[in-house]
Amino acid sequence: MTSNDDLNGTIKSGLGRHYAYLGQKVCELAGPLTDEQFWKKPFLFGNSFGHLVLHLTGNLNYYIGAQVAGTGYVRDRAREFTETKQVPKKEAMQRFEKAISLVQQSIEGQSDADWRRDYSALREEDARDRFGIFLRCASHIHLHIGQMTYLCYELKRQKSGSRKASG
Repeated sequence: MTSNDDLNGTIKSGLGRHYAYLGQKVCELAGPLTDEQFWKKPFLFGNSFGHLVLHLTGNLNYYIGAQVAGTGYVRDRAREFTETKQVPKKEAMQRFEKAISLVQQSIEGQSDADWRRDYSALREEDARDRFGIFLRCASHIHLHIGQMTYLCYELKRQKSGSRKASG
């Protein structure tokens, strides 16, 4: 085994584990939410938890699915934030988990040379190679986990506040 094989294996296992962690974290945050809470916007600004899940799913399916794995996925980014058809939380989360699985399969499929292959996509000027896009997409999920955490906090606060007001 060469040092490049060792590095490639390290990259694959590290990114694979990290995407599993990120996917699990989103699932843990979504778990206690009802379907109604999943789609509720607790603030006049921003997004619902559900729309963030649609956005992350679209992000992964486009930047990694279409551009790396060649799935042919066509993204409608604006709709990720404006979708009015509120599918059940379970279905939205299954789609997200499928996107995480696609990313993990794509990671496993990369050779040492693949990580350095040129990369370009719409709305993605910073990732110059495949390693860069896998890193950027993980960072993007982290950003939205922060928003999701705050949304869950606020939804819980509003729920407990409404009980006190009616009790």
